[in-house]
Amino acid sequence: MEKVEQLLKSKNIRVTAMRLLIFQLLAEKNVAVALSDIEKAFEKSDRTTLYRTIKTFEENDIVHQIDDGTGVIKYALCQKDCNCEIETDLHLHFRCNVCEQTICLTDHKIPQIKIPDGFIAENVNLVVKGICDKCNID
Repeated sequence: MEKVEQLLKSKNIRVTAMRLLIFQLLAEKNVAVALSDIEKAFEKSDRTTLYRTIKTFEENDIVHQIDDGTGVIKYALCQKDCNCEIETDLHLHFRCNVCEQTICLTDHKIPQIKIPDGFIAENVNLVVKGICDKCNID
């Protein structure tokens, strides 16, 4: 937990018990989670606090947002040294049709996409859908 505290402090984020717990939950899940999943894990906590924590993490490149096509935004921890920039940090996401989990495939980078002059890319999202390695039991 000391590393998490150091990470938060390095990004000028005040360390609170809830922030540590949410970070720990995301690290343990190792898959993208919806805000509703976080709310279920901390039922007695204030929803606003949970939302603000996720937004603070997102604004400080601790988590990134994933639109996996389900209509529900998911969040996953960023890799160390990630700055969530379109030019350098984009990776694939995988949505399993069986277990319905969304997984970051951080070792599989999205190549730089050249868009026409005058266009400004603000977000790039590539989701591969299929069957994950855990559900692919032959």
